[in-house]
Amino acid sequence: MSDFDPRHGGAAQPITTYGADVLARPCREVTSFTKQLQALVTNMFATMYASQGVGVAANQVGVGRRIFVIDCPDSEGERVIGHVVNPVYRALDETLVEGSEGCLSVPGPRATFSRPAVAEVTGFDVYGDPVRFEATGYAARCLQHETDHLDGTLYIDRISEVERARVLAELEGMRVEAPASPFGGAR
Repeated sequence: MSDFDPRHGGAAQPITTYGADVLARPCREVTSFTKQLQALVTNMFATMYASQGVGVAANQVGVGRRIFVIDCPDSEGERVIGHVVNPVYRALDETLVEGSEGCLSVPGPRATFSRPAVAEVTGFDVYGDPVRFEATGYAARCLQHETDHLDGTLYIDRISEVERARVLAELEGMRVEAPASPFGGAR
């Protein structure tokens, strides 16, 4: 291994927004652990931090591969920071917790709905070595949210039709009224 730290350097990429095909279809697994993969992960961290997000999936930067990065607080306030290639999500508790959720790809509107209180994601790092994240609270929500992206699911696919209509109307209003941000979509 090297001193590779994907949280530093990289170039922020435009965020792919609602309506793009790459967000609506399942991403393909990564089969090669290369320098290009390392560069993508580094750029994803740069994008997440520049966009003031807590996670970014590869399809949010237009790449249809199963990779996400995260920097999100858990229920104890500890930051869960890392990246997962080919993640597999599993709820570790049947308890559901209601929480508000938004998305860089659906800029602006938020919705409240339930997700499992404790979650685990297993997968690989950029070298192909196994990684595992277990999280509670908001970080558990983030793990599922980012894995959902890679399955072609947005948070608005998990809410009622009435709430979805509200979110999409708010999003459309923001697209018309607000100038474009440097990272795609409305600000």
